[in-house]
This record gives sequence, structure tokens and C-alpha cells, in this order.
Amino acid sequence: MGGLTSNTPIPTEIKLHQQTRVLEIAFDNGSRFELPCEFLRVYSPSAEVRGHGVGQETLQTGKKDVAITGIEPVGNYAVVLLFSDGHHTGIYSWDYLYDLAVNHDALWAQYLNKLEAAGASRETPPNLLEEVKGGCGSGKCGH
Repeated sequence: MGGLTSNTPIPTEIKLHQQTRVLEIAFDNGSRFELPCEFLRVYSPSAEVRGHGVGQETLQTGKKDVAITGIEPVGNYAVVLLFSDGHHTGIYSWDYLYDLAVNHDALWAQYLNKLEAAGASRETPPNLLEEVKGGCGSGKCGH
């Protein structure tokens, strides 16, 4: 993920399947992937998730039912995904999306292991279902 190069696969199609909460992405190298919204949310490239430096990552919990509510282009190199929990600050560059797609299985297993080690859950706590209106930049995450 060193940035876009002449070898970076570029999406030719991005399709949101709202019912199944899956983002389907086709790249110009012929590859096609289906990435669950939850996976994209927990691996958001935002400061809220990744922190501002090594070791500052925040484990995302309770994101099982999150959906993508919108997709906004960022120039010719990325998109911002708008999530139903109010998160909207991650810029998903083409190289980052491709990296997530190619490494989905390993990254997902790593995430599930981190959840288990933390005694955390993918389930959304009932008391948060009605108050998810903010995200990073709203003041709710401390940034």
C-alpha cells in the first residue's frame, strides 16, 4: 500500500448490494471481489480506526449490522464510504481497497482473533442501536 502506481488495479465497477450488505468491486486486471460492509468498516483507513500512529489502532466492535449508506468519489484515486453508524472519514484508495480484497480471508481471521482476545463482540449493543449518529469528526471519537 505504497500508493497508486502504474501497476495499481483500478476499479472498473463498484456496486453496493444493500440487502446483503456487500460491496462488489471489479478491477481492470479482471479480478472481482465482494467485501462485506462490516469488514470494510472495521478496516476503515480512518484515524478513528487506525489511530494517528503505530500502536494507536482501535478495535472496532459491534459492527455486525453496519451498512454502507453512500459512496462518494475522491478524485480519481479513492472513495469515501458512508456507514450507517455515522462513520464517514475513511478514504479508501484503490490500492487500499485492492489490498483489503486480496487479503480478505487473512484480515477477517485476524479481526475475529482480536475480538476474541479482547472478549468483545461483533454484535451491536442494544443501547447503541438508537444513538449511532456520530463518528470521527463529530466529537464522539475524541478526534
